[in-house]
Amino acid sequence: MSAPEVLRLTAFSDDPEGGNPAGVVLNAEGMSDAEMLSVAHEVGYSETAFLFPHKDRENSYQIRYFTPEAEVAFCGHATIASGVVLGREYGDGVYELSTNAGPVEVDVTVAGRSVVATLTSPPATLQPLDPDLVYDILDALDWDESDLDTRFTPAVGFVGNAHPILVLDSRETLASMDYDFDVLGDLMKEHGWTTIQLAYPDEGDPHGRRWHSRNPAPSVGIYEDPATGSAAAALGAYFRDTGVYGSGDHVTIFQGDDMGRPSSIMLTIGGSRMKISGTATDLN
Repeated sequence: MSAPEVLRLTAFSDDPEGGNPAGVVLNAEGMSDAEMLSVAHEVGYSETAFLFPHKDRENSYQIRYFTPEAEVAFCGHATIASGVVLGREYGDGVYELSTNAGPVEVDVTVAGRSVVATLTSPPATLQPLDPDLVYDILDALDWDESDLDTRFTPAVGFVGNAHPILVLDSRETLASMDYDFDVLGDLMKEHGWTTIQLAYPDEGDPHGRRWHSRNPAPSVGIYEDPATGSAAAALGAYFRDTGVYGSGDHVTIFQGDDMGRPSSIMLTIGGSRMKISGTATDLN
């Protein structure tokens, strides 16, 4: 088959210098797993999304996500990028996506040149994180217990992918992240973690609805992810289950600042599923 057209966008930013790059193949019909993996490897972004139209259902697609090394069940930023592409191509609407983590709706609003996509995540759940594994993560990050905010107990959020969640004691600690790539990567691969969600509440926000985040991801070959939709949804499960916020509350997550690719992710807390909103801009 002829080489597919790969659209290159950065999600969760309206600036090409910010956000998280993703590839999007709008019509991947006929592509094999090996071909999709090869394209994702050549593109080189953390994820590339491949869409397969359902011929019998309008605005309905199967979507698959590939890193340069393997397929993953769900990817938030590549879903936002795909929603923006669909909005540009077909206009406003609710697009139904079938992912390997379950159905995902993407509500797309087009206003002139601006396109905003809001995904409804797969079910977001939370589980305890073994204290011994907390120590292992901290050790790999060259931190210790004193670097954690004692008001928040570490846990693992799951939204198609697993994300351990640690809330840090200061913005300065978050900014100081520096770790052994192989040690943390091996630990994450052993336990099936996609990123580590490191977070800090913005104390300058009078409404308490802004958070800063960093997401190391050596398990998928990336030192740090600049915007992670699935990890934001996992953080939503943490907020919901620990009572930090309630259903319908809006939270803004700033990610990527410390690596020079600022991103803004809007999270809306839901009962089971989280809503993640953002825009995307071209890198082509």
